[in-house]
Amino acid sequence: MDGVPAPVPPMLAVEGPLPVGGGWAYETKWDGFRCCMRVGPDGTTKLTSRLANEMTNVYPDLQGVLADAVEGRSAVFDGELVVLAADGRPDFQLMQSRHQRGPTAELLRTAPVTFIVFDLLALGAEVLLTTPYTRRRDLLADLPVANSRVAVPRHFTAADIDPNELLTIIEEQGLEGLVAKRLESRYLPGQRSRDWIKRPLIKTQEVLVGGWRPGKGNRGGRVGALLLGGHDPDGHLRYIGDVGTGFTERALDEMLDLLTPLARADSPFHNVVPPDRARDARWVDPTLVGQVVYRQFTSDGRLRHTAWRGLRGDVLPAQVTTPPAH
Repeated sequence: MDGVPAPVPPMLAVEGPLPVGGGWAYETKWDGFRCCMRVGPDGTTKLTSRLANEMTNVYPDLQGVLADAVEGRSAVFDGELVVLAADGRPDFQLMQSRHQRGPTAELLRTAPVTFIVFDLLALGAEVLLTTPYTRRRDLLADLPVANSRVAVPRHFTAADIDPNELLTIIEEQGLEGLVAKRLESRYLPGQRSRDWIKRPLIKTQEVLVGGWRPGKGNRGGRVGALLLGGHDPDGHLRYIGDVGTGFTERALDEMLDLLTPLARADSPFHNVVPPDRARDARWVDPTLVGQVVYRQFTSDGRLRHTAWRGLRGDVLPAQVTTPPAH
């Protein structure tokens, strides 16, 4: 037996204004895929996604990266898988390529994955879920992490720096935002809690693809735009806009292959799609979850100034809801 612990469902943050005060710590919000890394006493390493899907074989370059740090003990870590670009910032499209296409020789070379560790949930025989955040972070900081594929970023408190000043620095660096965590908070597996509050600087939204419009010109024979939806509070799938920019050439080719077998005769949306968007539309079963960046979600329920970021295999279709209007 390798003694690898069972996975722990991730604790999730609530979006809101940045809390300020002595009872909070502040961490960078990373732009990648959430991951639970479990290490056995012999160094065997297993990875699971936010939805508890097995990911170990997708990231062979992370096998054993924390084995030396735990020094023969088992351990469970919470963190984010990212691919860092040449400027040191996370590159979500490269990360999505790794996640979707797996460990090809090309991607292992051009898009190595880094595990950003921000929590320690178990170490040896000690389960740390009810232990305050501050002690979990102290124990994590004490581990002799020396592998280049692992990073344990510093967290800050109001005694270190004004949180709003830190947010400005994060914005200048082009990072995604901050997460504030209550110093005395326990780790609540699978729960979304106000003990963790995220303050994103980039507006992102998970969406369901309910249709597409054919492209024209150099997009002829491929996808021109995707028709997007989200579930309202009553559970109805509502059309909330479209997206036609932000796609790589590879993404365009792959998208058509994914959409073709999902074809259906009628619109999956509960509300009426505007005629100029429904014209020439190809409807599909809404099972593909993606993510867009956007500037505004209007009072009439439309995303404005959208750009495609990629597919999100770590989000279930039923979890995709419409954002609040701004």
